[in-house]
Amino acid sequence: MAEFISLKEAVERFVKDGDRVALEGFTHLIPYAAGHEIIRQQKRDLTLIRMTPDLIYDQLIGMGCASKMIFSWGGNPGVGSLRRFRDAYENGWPEPLAIEEHSHAAMANAYEAGAAGLPCALFRGYLGAGLRAVNDNIKDFTCPYTGEQLTTVPALNPDVSIIHAQKANRRGDVLIEGIIGVQKEAILAAARSIVTVEEVVESFDDLHPNLCVLPGWAISAIVEVPGGSHPSYANGYYERDNAFYKAWDQIAADRERFLSWMETHVLNVGPDVFIDRIKPVTMSEEA
Repeated sequence: MAEFISLKEAVERFVKDGDRVALEGFTHLIPYAAGHEIIRQQKRDLTLIRMTPDLIYDQLIGMGCASKMIFSWGGNPGVGSLRRFRDAYENGWPEPLAIEEHSHAAMANAYEAGAAGLPCALFRGYLGAGLRAVNDNIKDFTCPYTGEQLTTVPALNPDVSIIHAQKANRRGDVLIEGIIGVQKEAILAAARSIVTVEEVVESFDDLHPNLCVLPGWAISAIVEVPGGSHPSYANGYYERDNAFYKAWDQIAADRERFLSWMETHVLNVGPDVFIDRIKPVTMSEEA
């Protein structure tokens, strides 16, 4: 059952060096605060898993936390490349980075297979796709009933999955509103899980029964972190900080400027300082 603990304790207890770690969210509810705490605790040799790695993975990679990334698209949405990701993959700075690239369909199916306790995902896909040439985990399978050629990829079973959500109730259940990605599947597929939330409430009794609720028995730790997905947005709480996404391209373009920014805005900021995450910010010239 879910425990209500601090962000520092959650990362200390549930994220270990060498773990396969998924930080999921789709356009909103991206768990930036949790990612920053992983950086502060200097976790190392992580395999980072995410369908759409963006700025938080750029930061984790640039700070030397990762040795591999499993993903299906990577970039600064609406802006361009992830410069720290490219530097690590192309030049081995600050650490060499291996990659395993998939399609969105493959990643979604792999999470679902992991959540269901299956060894692999079976689906239609990759026919004629070039990813087969660079990913040995994409395998062919012939249906024994129809003879149709299908594709398999290994199930995704992270050691720990981390998401951000709007609310948790006192029983430890978690409510996600707005766009849903693979957060549910990532939590259910993982051995351990951390959920940061905007607020803890008494109950969800007055809410629509068809809203997405993750049960407390599926979650290891819940942490109340207002603004925990900034600079992405949290539906119903705050908007996306577009200025920061634009500013990040120049911050991350230079190694020294990147390290200086991280020192000021992540390493020297405690895990319990939340308010700066929900102010409109640009931060482009602060470090």
